[in-house]
Amino acid sequence: MASTTLIRESFTQTLAGTEAERPPNPLLGRYEQIIGDRRFHWTEHHRFRRLLGEGGQGVVFLSERRGADNFTLPVAVKIFSPERYPDRRSYEEAMSRIANIAARVALIQQDNLLDVHNFIDRGGVRLMEMEWVDGYDLRRLLTNQMLERARQRVSDRRWEYINNVIVTAGPVQPRLKPGIAIAVLRECLAALAALQREGIVHGDLKPSNIMLKRTGNAKVIDIGSAFDLDDAPMRRTCTPPYAAPEILEGADSSPRADLCSLGYVLIEILSGSPPFAGLNSYRELLEAKRALVHRLPEVLPEDVVCNDLLMNLCRGLIAPDPMKRFPSAEAADLLKEGAASFHRQLVKGDLASEYENEIRLWLEELD
Repeated sequence: MASTTLIRESFTQTLAGTEAERPPNPLLGRYEQIIGDRRFHWTEHHRFRRLLGEGGQGVVFLSERRGADNFTLPVAVKIFSPERYPDRRSYEEAMSRIANIAARVALIQQDNLLDVHNFIDRGGVRLMEMEWVDGYDLRRLLTNQMLERARQRVSDRRWEYINNVIVTAGPVQPRLKPGIAIAVLRECLAALAALQREGIVHGDLKPSNIMLKRTGNAKVIDIGSAFDLDDAPMRRTCTPPYAAPEILEGADSSPRADLCSLGYVLIEILSGSPPFAGLNSYRELLEAKRALVHRLPEVLPEDVVCNDLLMNLCRGLIAPDPMKRFPSAEAADLLKEGAASFHRQLVKGDLASEYENEIRLWLEELD
């Protein structure tokens, strides 16, 4: 006959109401020791599955973190290369700063910001374990090959809808339709606002550092270049085409520099053309960045140029003078000429959409 055991507070009780006898268990002592010690340590096992990306700081792998009882979890692991550092001491100093920022980012727990799990020393080489974001970064997603893949997998009717609402061909690469582009922008602004409240500058916003998850949400990733606003490192890393003009000039960085970088990304995904393609020298880049705010009517498509609110949003992000930009990421979203106002305008005009769901369905069609 089957019996029932009820769990009551700190002891186990049978259905008859008497305390159940516990058989001898050699693990019980170890269980109580762990609780009593209030600490424990273990060896973590990883198996690299595939390369996710590489750059000036090192490489990122999709790794399988293995636990007990066949538990496995996909995570991303960044291995920081010591190659560009003159000696071990300078490498360790830089890693210490990154670890400090990583620990602070891990505490933020903002949905549009990468989760950091651990910072590891393996024979002197530093590794950062992070959440694996299942989806596509904007650099990979907005290619003609990906647009063609969608075309091959959907009906003519669905293809027409995708082109009208989500993404369509651009002069160089696919461009996002304004409603979708601003939905992505707003979630990136939410991530930046969370960083800014903690006094942290991301330092390297670009299409490959913005991911669209299969849930339809945007995620800002790669905090390897992030730093404390009050303790900026002497040696900073950035991607010149997406760096604010003042960064190329060697001036002090600020949260408004992140807004400028995000503005360049916005212009690229709205126009379907990288705004500074083919420019290699700092002088050429600086001149182009200063002129871009005046060239927006030439660069952006008609469905953007005709909207004053959207044009003012772009100008408020990329103004060459940092003081003429939005004062913060939160302001760029919520002020009168911010991103939220554009979405409200679409709602009033009955042109709004369920943006996260649109992105989710689009990504599903690419698999």
